[in-house]
Amino acid sequence: MARIGILTGGGDCPGLNAVIRAVVRKGVGYHGDAVIGFANGWLGVLEGNLIELTPETTRGILHRGGTILGTSRTDPFRIDGGPDRVRRILAAHRIAGLIVVGGEGTLSCAARLAEEGVHVVGVPKTIDNDIGATDLTFGFDTALQVATDAIDRLHSTAESHNRVMLLEVMGRNAGWIGLYAGMAGGADAILIPEHAFDIDEVCQHLRSRHAKGHTFSIVVVSEGAVPKPGTLAVPEYEHDQFGRPKLGGISYAVAEEIERKTGFEARVTVLGHIQRGGSPTALDRILATRFGVAAIDAASEGRWGTMVALRGTNVVEVPIGEAVSALKTVPEELYEVAEVFFG
Repeated sequence: MARIGILTGGGDCPGLNAVIRAVVRKGVGYHGDAVIGFANGWLGVLEGNLIELTPETTRGILHRGGTILGTSRTDPFRIDGGPDRVRRILAAHRIAGLIVVGGEGTLSCAARLAEEGVHVVGVPKTIDNDIGATDLTFGFDTALQVATDAIDRLHSTAESHNRVMLLEVMGRNAGWIGLYAGMAGGADAILIPEHAFDIDEVCQHLRSRHAKGHTFSIVVVSEGAVPKPGTLAVPEYEHDQFGRPKLGGISYAVAEEIERKTGFEARVTVLGHIQRGGSPTALDRILATRFGVAAIDAASEGRWGTMVALRGTNVVEVPIGEAVSALKTVPEELYEVAEVFFG
């Protein structure tokens, strides 16, 4: 019997509770392990804030959004003596290793700790679907469905008022939500980080649609969308504790230019954290459950330094360093598929 820790870090995401439930059910019921949950991500490890999880205490959480363990964006490597404190806390509580459920930042920290000898198994989660080495991350399908539903609703009001409706979705460096939601919802233009846009070309495209008798348009904008140099002034963003810009609001700048250059009335809807909240879709519940089972199997059998991943229809284990070596971004050929339907 081993004592296996688990934490959820970074932004919350539909499906986290499904992972926790699966780890506990398989770990306790099949491997005979004790599963120890750390509260609020890496912060809970640093503070020794933990609780034993059982099948009874994790019952009924499969359908719930968020995470019963809480989360934070704490990075031990940004705290003086943080990595050593992680090792001391794990040793003091006889934790054989950690299952780390997180996105790029949380898993990058786990990969660095693995290099220093800490036993970790990673589980990829992010609504942005931008973790390398896995075909899909849980949370993405739920966010995609929320965004697609929003586009469907915007169609009716856009048509009623003959407006250009802009929907801003999450996507700092990767435009998977924007691209897929735009394709699924029949958007007339999609602006994503990987494909720099020219506001004049966007406006000309909208004029062309109106000239053909289309009295309204839907434009999907990723929060990290970038204009071509010199084509549009972007907002001045504040930066977070990690030096990353706090994105959000570029769609307002786009809408203002559309109105100024075309005369068409434009309105903006920013989905924001609505994409992260609520109950996970069936696909996300299943994928998270499969990841949780695979993660506790790897931990119980001592296959540390790995991350569970989806390859095709199979859940496999990959080196955790491989998973965070590069972001998975939208390839140009996929964007070209979406462009077929613009207008």
